[in-house]
Amino acid sequence: MDRHDSAPQLIPPHGGELKDLYLDQAAADAERKKAMDYLSWDLTPRQLCDIELLLNGAFSPLEGFLSQADYDGVVKEMRLGDGTLWPMPITLDVSEAFAANLEAGAHIALRDQEGVLIATMEVGDVWTPDKEAEARGVFGATDQAHPGVHYLMNLAHPVYVGGRLRGVEPPIHYDFRHLRDTPAELRQRLQKLGWRKVVAFQTRNPMHRAHQELTFRAARDVEANLLIHPVVGMTKPGDVDHFTRVRCYERLLHHYPEQTTSLSLLPLAMRMAGPREALWHALIRRNYGCTHFIVGRDHAGPGKDSKGKDFYGPYDAQELMNEYRDEIGIEMVPFQMVVFVEDRAQYVPVDETHEGETVLNISGTEFRRRLQEGLDVPSWFSYPDVIEELRKTHPPRHQQGFVIFFTGLSGSGKSTIANALMVKLMEQGGRRISLLDGDVVRKNLSSELGFSREHRDLNILRIGYVASEIAKNGGIAICAPIAPYQTTRRQVREMVEEVGGMVEIHVATPLEVCEQRDRKGLYAKARAGIIKEFTGISDPYEAPEQAEIVIDTREVSPDQAAHRILVKLESLGYIR
Repeated sequence: MDRHDSAPQLIPPHGGELKDLYLDQAAADAERKKAMDYLSWDLTPRQLCDIELLLNGAFSPLEGFLSQADYDGVVKEMRLGDGTLWPMPITLDVSEAFAANLEAGAHIALRDQEGVLIATMEVGDVWTPDKEAEARGVFGATDQAHPGVHYLMNLAHPVYVGGRLRGVEPPIHYDFRHLRDTPAELRQRLQKLGWRKVVAFQTRNPMHRAHQELTFRAARDVEANLLIHPVVGMTKPGDVDHFTRVRCYERLLHHYPEQTTSLSLLPLAMRMAGPREALWHALIRRNYGCTHFIVGRDHAGPGKDSKGKDFYGPYDAQELMNEYRDEIGIEMVPFQMVVFVEDRAQYVPVDETHEGETVLNISGTEFRRRLQEGLDVPSWFSYPDVIEELRKTHPPRHQQGFVIFFTGLSGSGKSTIANALMVKLMEQGGRRISLLDGDVVRKNLSSELGFSREHRDLNILRIGYVASEIAKNGGIAICAPIAPYQTTRRQVREMVEEVGGMVEIHVATPLEVCEQRDRKGLYAKARAGIIKEFTGISDPYEAPEQAEIVIDTREVSPDQAAHRILVKLESLGYIR
């Protein structure tokens, strides 16, 4: 793959000019003093990823968070105000309360979650975006099954602030520091290695033998060296954590020919925007000094929409890359899916298989099932040392911690079933079990909270956080709050599934039955207007659409319901 006799294609001309937004040491020290008088904004995890790549030049030619004019151009036409191609809006979203104190020309201090000053920003524009228009323009959808749309609509703050940045200190990373390169550092490393042509491979998943074959063929076809450049910022909820993935990449690196392949990490917050994202990824790799970029099937696709249809076509990303190939400054290497042909004992692109050949492939779903059930993974699919790393952090389900999350109206029977289930699980033994009942949590964890939507959401997120910590350490958490809102329950699921399993149980007892059981007199007080914002009366309950179990307590006793849940847990592999 290393072809030093090919036509010279030096890295810096291909990468173009980098915007280095960091101040020198003396200026940075002076800026820290000034920032003590500025309004401070604590950067969210996504904003922290974005600001790192803004400051180090990975998002060149951007010099800060987008102005309103640049934002409008990017959303509508994938172009900045000056006509430069840029497909992704890079925005600083803030709360309405914070935005109320801003005006053009003001300065704000941007800090990480520990209060460390990362940069200051001179405020240019402050505006409230049309998020539906942004979703349609960037993602081609408003369906909240898309993780990017969900984040935009439910997690991103409502007001955007644009302005130029002055970098004070890079975000701190304590992990894999030898693999974290800025664009300038990586360009220098590639030059030192004498790599004239470099093809980059984007990934957010563990790599297996099919990925290795694909990348090997891509590098061979264009006579280039290979850069494995995985995302270690924010990826799709439910993805394998980056610590595990990087260990897998390091193992896989030994299976490439020596001195042909290198690994570097990219702290990017992905949007899963399909074709637009592919174009964005290519521009970023150009800034890192790469000359070629691999675009495969359904690049950066989020999967299926709420109707079971793919958000993007399998090769839409390749088509968009072709459309802009003359101005992106990096060449695309298109690839189809590769499959293992048993008759030839090798991987080949799917369009090169012949009729009658035995074609083997393991889907991502099937691979996860094998991990979850502790089943064998064939060596043709992945190297044993890669699987070994995955098994360390992804043991079979019966060895994982998990969360049983009840939701339903007040009086539906959640707590009663939860207590019955806890006793049955304790009777079986084997794992620590914690019950996080709604009323008990309110008393011991959230006593200062009221019952506004904001406070109810915060209460549920606290429950989710505690439950995820229990699951992370191999225990079982049983949660029994009302949890009326779909968006908040989704946040809890995403939090939990990063570290263990989650089973959602909708106790779907009808409202009229819950009122009849009103032992505490809450419904009567709500009907009389004494209790405001009461779920089911003056505030809505959003029923789960995809709960693993639905129970109506008119039809089963608490003991029967608990037994039904045990059977479900056994069928899912969480208990034996």
